[in-house]
Formats: sequence, structure tokens, C-alpha cells
Amino acid sequence: MQEQHIAAARTPDLNALAAADTTRWPSKRRDFLRMLGYGAGAATMGPMLMACGSSNSATPAAELRAQLVANEAFWTNVQNMFTLDPARTFLNIGTAGSMPKVALDLFDTENRKKARESGNGYSDHNALRALVAPAFGVDTDELAFSANTSSGMCHAILGIPWQRGDVVVTTNHEHGGGNTPLNIAVDRYGIEVSRIEMPVGNNQTAATYQNLFDERIRTLKAAGKNVRAVMWSSPTYVTGTLLPIAEIMEVVKTHGLISIVDGAHLPGMMHYDYGALGMDFMSGAGHKWQCGPGSTGILIIRNKIRASNPLPLPKWYPVHTSTYSTRERTTNGTATYDIAASVTSCGSTHTPLFQSLVSACQLWDEIGRKNIETYDLTLSAYLKEKIVERWGVDALYSPKDDPKLVCALTSFNVFRNKDDAMNSAKATQFVSRLQAEYPQGLVIRNASFPVIGAASNHYAMRISTHLWHDANDIDALVDAMWDLSGKMA
Repeated sequence: MQEQHIAAARTPDLNALAAADTTRWPSKRRDFLRMLGYGAGAATMGPMLMACGSSNSATPAAELRAQLVANEAFWTNVQNMFTLDPARTFLNIGTAGSMPKVALDLFDTENRKKARESGNGYSDHNALRALVAPAFGVDTDELAFSANTSSGMCHAILGIPWQRGDVVVTTNHEHGGGNTPLNIAVDRYGIEVSRIEMPVGNNQTAATYQNLFDERIRTLKAAGKNVRAVMWSSPTYVTGTLLPIAEIMEVVKTHGLISIVDGAHLPGMMHYDYGALGMDFMSGAGHKWQCGPGSTGILIIRNKIRASNPLPLPKWYPVHTSTYSTRERTTNGTATYDIAASVTSCGSTHTPLFQSLVSACQLWDEIGRKNIETYDLTLSAYLKEKIVERWGVDALYSPKDDPKLVCALTSFNVFRNKDDAMNSAKATQFVSRLQAEYPQGLVIRNASFPVIGAASNHYAMRISTHLWHDANDIDALVDAMWDLSGKMA
């Protein structure tokens, strides 16, 4: 069976992974974890810096660094599970991750087996999906394998039977993976798209974004518009603002709407229970933070009524499938049929892709998804504080102080002359020079987006902090960026 092949190929150091049991960690680290241990549905907590339990004059960055160093040996062991080129420091996981050795080995083995046995991929991969679904808080019938986030967004948006005049409320910081199927629905069905202008920086709270969505929906309804759905990114790919899912879902339920989340960066970074969050669709990447092969994605489709979302299931039709059921879906807590199979099954798929994705997911489960989330966010918090020390808090496009808004993506204005943030050529040059001129071979990217009140788009430096980085990587990165920004002033 597929799952047996995956289990046989797994060879992580389980003794080292046992250190992920947080009861074995120092009390200060456990306190830190508890403070950072928020999820999308957690109660409001104080700013992330409270996690340090600061009672002395140490800077926030220094205390965060101490937390990272306290478990350096464990994360070094994790880092050794990857084959990354040591001559470079890869800080663009938001574009592409790296398969761990166990997944690479399995991919090679299964590809050779497939070739040797002339194997086919006619399957809905039910057994593989069953291995992954529990870690995401859903049942097998609600977790589909897609080709990537954009594919999943096409499945979600274009499977809805829209009517002319339906309005989808979204933001002006969305990725093309969501905007493209929306544009198709505009031209094909005559829907309307209402975009909220996104504030940026550290002056926002979860309530800021919750109120923006609620106010826009109420305004549209007062004008006689038929608001049908809300689509948003958590996090936004340009600023790394984690638009608060639980709070926006409260708005969705209040107004009885369909909820579509572009969660490209969520799998492998954040440890979320999607059944408890209750969104109708969440499309995420398998190849980014989850470190599966390319051409893999995870699409969550709500397929039963739960207390987290008592609204009726939206009518939806598969658009790319070999599996179709004409039955109406359930009105209770029991699924009528496996809706995720209709996304996963489409002719003969390349089975080793999804076997290797499952292998990476299982490694994450062994390390501990909450442990990975905490480590990623601690790295990101340390980076943000180092940026504030050099450039000032106003340089951040990402929030840092509201725990409900932070993720492991950090975007900021690197230039000493703040107006240079609107210089596309200079932003491109900064990225290329950072990799070419510094011995760490620092790989980042820039991201372009509108800023309220700005004459043109800003080009931020976007940095991804993940489980193969450490405090020394952050220090080297900040020093290099500060040096280069001075040279380019």
C-alpha cells in the first residue's frame, strides 16, 4: 500500500525529534511557547514581545535571540535533514521550499518503481489524504490534493455557480492565483469585485481588518448589492500580514457568506485546525513551507456542518475532475460523499508527487507543527526587531505586535531614502546584489503593492524565515542589508 511505502522510507533521527516534547524544554522556553502558542481561533493575547517575560533592560531583539539559541542544537538537527546548498542562505521559501531528504529519497524510489512497473495514477489518493487530513483538523473527504495554490483557487472560485450581480469582497493585496479566477468569473458570469484598500505597517490590529470587511459588506448591502462571498489572503503574499481568519470568519457568518481563503503560505508554516476555523475553502501550497514537491497543493473544502460554521454548504461543482456526484451535499455533520476526491482525481496523476508530499507532512507531524510554527514566528519576530533597531518601526510593512497578524513573512522598506521604495529598478538591483556581493549568498525577493496615499506602488524586501534558519542567519542578513542600503543610498 502507498502508506506503507512512505512509512518504510522515513528515516529521521527520532531521538533528536523527541526533543520536540516541550515538557523537556527549560521553563523559560515553555513560558515563551505558551505566549506564542496562539492560533487563528485563540483568545487575544498581548504583544509578542511579552513572550520574552522581560523584567530587565535587555532589548527585545536580544531576548528573542536568547530564545532561539536555547534550542539551537535541536534545530541544527532538523536543518541537517535538508540538502540545501551551504554556499547560499535561502530566505525565499514563500516562493519555493526544499524537499527534506526523506521525501527526496521516497520520490526517487517511487519514480523508479513507477517506471519499472509501468504504473498508472488513476486514483483519488484516499489513503494518502487520510494520512494528512488529521493534522489539518479535517476529515479525508475535506482535504484534496491540488497542483498548487493557484489551481486550488481556480477549483474553489470557478466551481461556484455565480449569478450576474453577485459581489465578492476582497482586498487590493491579492495574488494572481486568486485574482485570475475572479477575473474569469467577472467576464463569464458578470460578478462584481469590491476591493478593500489594505493598510500596512505595525499600527493595525486584528480588529482593524475585521472592521474593514464588515463595514465594506454593510455599505454594499445598504446600496442594494448582493454580496455573496469574501475572498482574502492569510497571509498576504506582499506584506506578510496574516489577515485574521477567525475574526473575518465572524463577519462571514454574520452576513451569511461564502468564505474563500488564499492560504498559500499556511501549510507547513502555521499549525491551524481548519475544521475549527470553518472556512468553505482554503487553498495552500504543498511546495512552499510544507516542502513537498513542485506541482502539489492542499485544498480544504468544507463538507459538513460544524459548530464552527453552521451556514449551509455552498453549492459547488467540480471543474477539473474524473469524479462527479449529482447528489446535494449534507445539511448536518455527516458528509454525503467525498467532495475532495473530485478535486484530487483527474485522469492519471503522478502518484510519487503526492506520496512525497505526504512524507514531508509526516516529518512535520513528527517534529511538531506547533513547534515549527513557534520557531518560524520567533525567527520572524527577531528579524523584525533587528529591522526596527536599524531602520525604525516605520520601515515595516508587516505587523509585529499583534499576535493575530504575524507570520513568518517579513516585508520592509530597506532604503535609507524612503522614496526609493517606489523605485522598481533599485529594488531589483538590491535583491541581485545581496546574493552576489555577500559571502552568505542571501536569497530574498521584492514584492510590489499599493500603499494608501502613495503616488505609486512600493517595492518591499520580502524575507521568509523557516526551520532551516537560525539567529546567526538573521544577524548576517540584517548586517548585509544595512551595508548594502548604505552603499545604495
